[in-house]
This record gives sequence, C-alpha cells and structure tokens, in this order.
Amino acid sequence: MTARRVPSSTYRLQVTPDFDLTAAQDVVDYVRDLGADWLYLSPVLQAEPGSQHGYDVVDHTHVDTERGGDDALRALADAAHDAGLGVLVDVVPNHVGVATPAANPWWWSLLEHGQGSPVAWAFDVDWQAGDGKLRVPVLDDRLLDAVELRDGRLYLGDTAYPTAPGTMHDGDTVEAVHARQHYEFVHWKRADHELNYRRFFAVNTLAAIRVEEPEVFAASHATIGAWFRDGLVDGLRIDHPDGLYDPAGYLQDLADLTGGAYTLVEKILEPGEQLPSSWPVDGTTGYDALGVLDRVFVDPAGEETLTAASGAEPSDWQQLTHDTRRGIADGILGSEVERLARLLRPVAGDLPHDRVVDAVAEIVASFDVYRTYLPEGAHHLIDALERAAEARPDLDDVIDRIAPALVDPTDAAAIRLQQTSGMVMAKGVEDTAFYRTSRLTSLSEVGGDPSVFSVSLADFHQAQRDRLGSWPHTMTTLTTHDTKRSEDTRARIAVLAEIGHEWSQALERLQSLVPLEDAVFADLLWQAIVGARPASRERLHAYAEKASREAGDSTTWTEPDEDFERRMHALVDAAFDEPAVVAVLDALDERIDAAGWSNGLAQKLVQLTAPGVPDVYQGTESWDRSLVDPDNRRAVDYTERRHVLAELDGPDDDGPEDLPAIGIDGAAKLLVTSRALRVRRDHPELFTRYLELEATGSAADHVLAFDRGGAVTIATRLPIGLRRVGGWGDTLVHPAPLDRVDLLTGRRFPASRGIALSEVLADYPVALLVPVHVVEPTDHGTETTDVSRPTTGTDTRGSDAPGSTAPESDAQAEIDILEGHA
Repeated sequence: MTARRVPSSTYRLQVTPDFDLTAAQDVVDYVRDLGADWLYLSPVLQAEPGSQHGYDVVDHTHVDTERGGDDALRALADAAHDAGLGVLVDVVPNHVGVATPAANPWWWSLLEHGQGSPVAWAFDVDWQAGDGKLRVPVLDDRLLDAVELRDGRLYLGDTAYPTAPGTMHDGDTVEAVHARQHYEFVHWKRADHELNYRRFFAVNTLAAIRVEEPEVFAASHATIGAWFRDGLVDGLRIDHPDGLYDPAGYLQDLADLTGGAYTLVEKILEPGEQLPSSWPVDGTTGYDALGVLDRVFVDPAGEETLTAASGAEPSDWQQLTHDTRRGIADGILGSEVERLARLLRPVAGDLPHDRVVDAVAEIVASFDVYRTYLPEGAHHLIDALERAAEARPDLDDVIDRIAPALVDPTDAAAIRLQQTSGMVMAKGVEDTAFYRTSRLTSLSEVGGDPSVFSVSLADFHQAQRDRLGSWPHTMTTLTTHDTKRSEDTRARIAVLAEIGHEWSQALERLQSLVPLEDAVFADLLWQAIVGARPASRERLHAYAEKASREAGDSTTWTEPDEDFERRMHALVDAAFDEPAVVAVLDALDERIDAAGWSNGLAQKLVQLTAPGVPDVYQGTESWDRSLVDPDNRRAVDYTERRHVLAELDGPDDDGPEDLPAIGIDGAAKLLVTSRALRVRRDHPELFTRYLELEATGSAADHVLAFDRGGAVTIATRLPIGLRRVGGWGDTLVHPAPLDRVDLLTGRRFPASRGIALSEVLADYPVALLVPVHVVEPTDHGTETTDVSRPTTGTDTRGSDAPGSTAPESDAQAEIDILEGHA
C-alpha cells in the first residue's frame, strides 16, 4: 500500500455511463490546472444497468463496465497520480441494488435458494415474519395476473426471477410455481408494513446487507482492498454509515483493510452534535460546515418579515418535524417499526402488539439526532424516551417496559433502533419537512435546521477554530449530489433576507397573478424559480413535481392530485409566458443579481480557505444555479471551463485592467476558485492557523475576514445592507502588518496597521491576500510558485499534513506576529 496521503482539496466527479472513467481521465489535467489536489469519484463498482448514480451496487467484484471497468479505473488513477492528484472513491457498504435480480448474483441466489442460499447470511431478512419466504413488493393491482412463466423463470414485465430447483412441473400454472418459491410476490403497497427485509430508507430496490459479518465484509470489500494494495486509490467516502449494525466496528475493519487511509463519512450532524471521537476517520463530508457557511451570509434582520410572508407555515419547527417523522414511522417505514416491535416481544410480555408499535413509532419520531451510538450518545436516546413519554402519557407503561432493552447496547432491539432512527429522520425531515417550510428556503439544506435563521460572525469564527482543533482534515462543502439547491441558488435566495418587505410584496403580487391554494408550497416554488433563474421550463416543471410530492401536503407520490398538479404546473408556465409575472421576476432579478453574485463569490472563497478540506462539486467553479437531484447532476461543459481558465492564465493577464467581470459568464468565480485552490495546494504553510481579523469603521459588520497563518481571506457579507450604509467608507480590516498581494487582482498592499476595504474590495466583493514572496522573487533571487498559473507539482500531502513544514519566509514571520498578538 502507498503511504497515507491527506488532500488539501478535492474535486467531485459524478461518474456515469455517459461520463465514464475514461471521460474523467480526460479532465485530469483541467482539475490539476484548476488547483484541486484530489479527484473525488462517485461510486464505481458494478451498479444496476443504466444507473446514473452508482449507489445501487449489484456486484462488488469489479468496476462497473458501463463506467469503463477495472482497466479504466486503473488508467484514471495512473493519470491522476502522474498529475500529482490523489484519488478518493465513494463506497456503499449498507445496501445493494436488487431491481434487476439477474444482475445481482447474491440476490438471485437468495431468491432461488432462500435460507439455503450460500449467501443468505449477506442479507438482513426476518424469515419468520414472512413464514419462511422473502416478500418481494413488485405487484400492481393485477397481482399474479401480471406474472408470466417463461423458460423456467417467473417474469414480471422484462424482469426475470429464478425458480428453486425441483419446483417446476409440466402443466403448472403461474400460481402453482409461485407458491413453491422461497419468495413471495406481494403488492407494492404492502411494503410499508409487511416487508421482511431491511432496505435503504424506503427504497424497495435497495436491500441492506449485513456488512458486520466478517464474510460479508470480506466479500463486499475485496476489490476495495485491492485498490489500496495496488496503489490505485488513496481515500474513501463512506455512504450512509448510520444504517450499519455497528458503524464504529465497520470503520475499524475498513481502516485495517486500507492501512488507515484517509476516510470520510457521510454523517449528518445536527446543530451542536459531535462526530464520535472513537471513529477512525478524518471527518464528515461537510454538511455541518455548509450550514454555518450559509447562515453567516443571511441577514438576521429579515427573520420576522420572512416568517410573516410565508403565510400558513407551521411556526414550531420541532413540532413540524416530530409530526413528519411520525408520519414516516406510521407510513413508508412501518415495516421497520413492526420489526422493532417483534424484537421487543420478550420484554413487552402481554402488552398488545399495536401498543408496542405505537410506542416504538413515537420514540423514533422523538429523536433530535439521526442516530445514537450506544453506549456513546446514550443521552440522545434517553431524551427521546422522555420526549415520547411526555407527548404520549397514555403510552407511559409501554415505554417504561421497553426502555431497558432499548438502552442496552447488546440488545438486538437497541441495535435495530439505532439503524432505524436515521431512516426516519432523513425521510421525515430532509425529504418531507424541508418541503413544508418556506420562509427562507436556502436554510432547508441537508444537515441544516431551518429554525436556525442565521449565524453571527463570532459563532462562525468559533466554528472554524473548533474544526481546526478537532477535525482539521474533515471535508467542507457548498454543493453535493444530494443538496436540495446548489450554492449559487442558495446565495441568491439568501438575498431575500435583506429585502424582506420587497419580497413579501412581490410574493403577494405573484400569488394574486397565479393563485395556488397551498401558500407555503407556492412560496417555496417561487423562491426556487427566483433562485435558479434562468432555469429552463423543463427543469422547473421537474422540480415542482418532485418538491410537491415530497412535501406530501397537496399531492403525493403514491396518490397524485391531478387538479393541484395542473395548477402548480400552470404556475411554472406563467413564469415564462405571463408578461405580468415575468415583469415581477425581472424586477427581482435586477434587485438581487449583484448581491447574489457577491454572496456566491464570498461563500466560495470562505469555504475554499477556511479550516478543513474543501470540496468543489463538479462545475461549481463557475456559476451553477441547480436544484435538487437529478437537476444537480447534469453534465458539465468542461470545454467552456477550460477555455475560461486558459484565458485567466493567459499571457495577457497582466493585472487589474484584465479582470473578468463578476457577471453571468462565471469567469470571476473560476478566478476565485482556481487562485484559492492553487495557493492552498502549493503553499500549505500559509494555512496552519486560524485567526479572526478585526474590522473597524462604519461598515465593519459587513466584512468576514480571517488569517490562516499567511493567507488572508476578506469577504463581503450582506451586500444590500452595505449599500444602505453608503459602502465601505472608512472601514478597515487589520491583519498583521506585512507586504501583501491580492491573488485575485494582483494589487499590492504595503505593510500597515489597517487595509482599507474600499481599496482591497474595489473590484470584487472578495480578496485573497498572501505575502508578496508567494508571487514574486525572494530576497535570494529565486522564484517561488506563482499561484496565478497552473503547476504540475506532485506534493499532495495537503495543509497540516504530517511532514509538512513551513519554509523560513515572510509567512513564518507572520505566524510569529500572530502568536505575539494572541
């Protein structure tokens, strides 16, 4: 295995059949020139035929052939390493795809042989609950009439299912053959309460596997282990660890397999929650950082006005999320609750089964975090038990009876509860409640709490210090394949907090022009239209359908309300076809465009230079106004981005007179991204500290500034409010007095006790200052790295990496000054 590497940054690529590993190899040089340190790949093991995301792995023994196969991964890894880039791969330990049984050898064997299958141990099936059969929820109202018998197999449409040996006889009917199988076809609606295998959330076609069993771990991770033995892969991103039987044990097994390689977990941390310190990982995938980054650019003064503008929105977020979680526990995840109740029978005694089910559903709806990790985090479970008992005093006796089992880390019910609570939280909050709240929709983001409206500068700085001190190599992010809205869409929506009264009036006008009886959803949809503008009609129709059905108030996935959806789609069409509506939207654009661009550049620079390992999601180095998946997984135009980057790096880039405009072409954002990534990669010695910088003057509240130990970030916040106070005026920011240069404009700023923001932010709402030696000859006459140009360096250790040392330079002098000030 290769030596442990730690990235300074990553660049996420969605590898698909249309953008395969060979296509990814073609952008290695672009990613290197951009300044990113590692490639970060979506899942690449063999997935369901035609899968666009790769999270439905069907065969762990090789790389997906539609994505290029093993040879293409090797070629990509070699190209990345030759370019100095590390490789991080997303892996899926919790579940496998079972939509096409013939594509998944394990699932096919389970269907064919049932409990006698040599891989039966791989799946989490309650055979007793199905009377010895696996329930497969694929039938529609035609029931078995939809099933055909052909070539010794049962077919539902084009999907084949095996028959057990010796169960086929001449003249048999479909019903007779079906009755002899180790599985039972059932109506899809029965999955809510009668399924007897564990799934990924409520996705029937993703069956959970028991990776806690050594044989399952070995079989499902053999190829992954080979990647590390062969030096192809340098790190892993672990999907959904909360679904595992024993996350800590799994992560230790993984660390042993990979030699302690760089590892991140897709873990959602609620406000104030900490990642378990016992886990052998480097941190999370960054949603916790995203929530803080978003909110420091939100004007707290807008909270009251936007709350009033949102109309009939529920005022109690905790009650709303309790109710949506309870709806999930009673509905699409009822099978999991039923299984928990069955596990509790030994302690429940003579209590009626329906009361135990009721109590379990109330408990899982009462968690304030996704999962407890017993015995760590037991207080979260105790809090949930107490909240459930307080909310439902009629269940006191049941909760008292089952509580000892649920708090016992060795009890099967306690383990199952831990696996279930995260499912209920994700479906009840992210995929339901987020679509039922609208006062400022940019706050409804994965890992976020919309009831927390904004974050103060002091709290933001404290969060950065905490990250640097506790998890210095954790990922930070602004956009992922799972975010509800991309960073630039949220940056525009955030402006509404600064113009609350204007937005309220515009919303009232829009509602009068195109009435929609669901006022909360109408508000959410109009914010999406404004935030993503100029999104296409097709994209907005797709978003409206998904968002409304996820909300589940006026229409649902399983029972669509055609009349409501017709009016909803008419609203989307009006945004393109009705002159009066277009006029309102155009006026809003004119009001928020510049501020949205300012927010977009500011949050990007802050994320790229703050503590942690920043990830750039594919394409977001330029403006990207996407909505929820699949909208945020659209193809990226790398030809155009290469062209823009080449122009920024070209020989005519001589200074301020050649600066790209902030506007819609995205060159300014690409400038900010490339310069920040390059200096972070090439000069890790400038990113070893975190010190918030004092600002003084009339607009001091509108600047966010910090010093990372040489690299100084300055970013505008609340840009409309800044205009209202007359601009920067006498406002100064006070870094340690050194000669500096702004990497974005090339302007020099001599050492002084204060830098005028009216000067340093004259061209852009952001600045990235470094000591002059970074871009100019040193006193000894040797050239240092020019981070305004691409390099082909191969040091991918990253900032704060073991063995990284700062050279004796102005940066070290600055560190000495900073420590003296401290």
